[in-house]
Amino acid sequence: MNFSFLRFSSITKKIWMSLLGLFLMVFLILHLGINLCLLRKDPTWFNDAAYFMGTNYVIKVFEVILFGGFIFHILVGIILQLRNWRSRPVRYKINPRTDTPFFTKYMIYTGAVVFIFLVIHLMNFYFIKLGWKESPVPSLPNGHPDFYVVARWLFSQPFYTVLYIVFIIVLGVHLYHSFRAAFQSLGLNHKSYNSSIETFGIVYSIVIPLGYILIPIYYLI
Repeated sequence: MNFSFLRFSSITKKIWMSLLGLFLMVFLILHLGINLCLLRKDPTWFNDAAYFMGTNYVIKVFEVILFGGFIFHILVGIILQLRNWRSRPVRYKINPRTDTPFFTKYMIYTGAVVFIFLVIHLMNFYFIKLGWKESPVPSLPNGHPDFYVVARWLFSQPFYTVLYIVFIIVLGVHLYHSFRAAFQSLGLNHKSYNSSIETFGIVYSIVIPLGYILIPIYYLI
């Protein structure tokens, strides 16, 4: 495997990480649209969407790009954070005051939480689709996993539901600061439209997580 990208400058890595982050944010919107089909009592829409996502060759190619984007985004984030720590091996006894928002300083940790959530999500759905894990519920008559019932079964468990909601809240925090950082790294920040970027970032990081949280709350009530 070619790891030549590791020799890129920090600025280049930040640009690639920003572009991949924005790409993943678009994917979250598409994924939410499919997940909202779970709010229908008729499972047809969601299962048809899941079947399409699992069998369409264009989507399969997109999956490879998506997973590659996730892996690259994670690797670059870790590399940049390690480089920051290495450049200042001895921490200040008293941290100097900066204008950096509190959660921005801890994006590596919110990113780690998001990664854990991604692994759990893949185990509960994607691994079942691949046949690497047995479905906890009976399959459909055509032999395909009934992901509608799988989702209902998962959200019927209070512990999983609370954990899911906490993960999504952390994702929202990560998205908000990632969105601002992405535009800054791409050199698209300017005083004439910074407020618009800020507003859009706030709306996105609230609306998208709320859309995901709406689903388990719906099943709880």
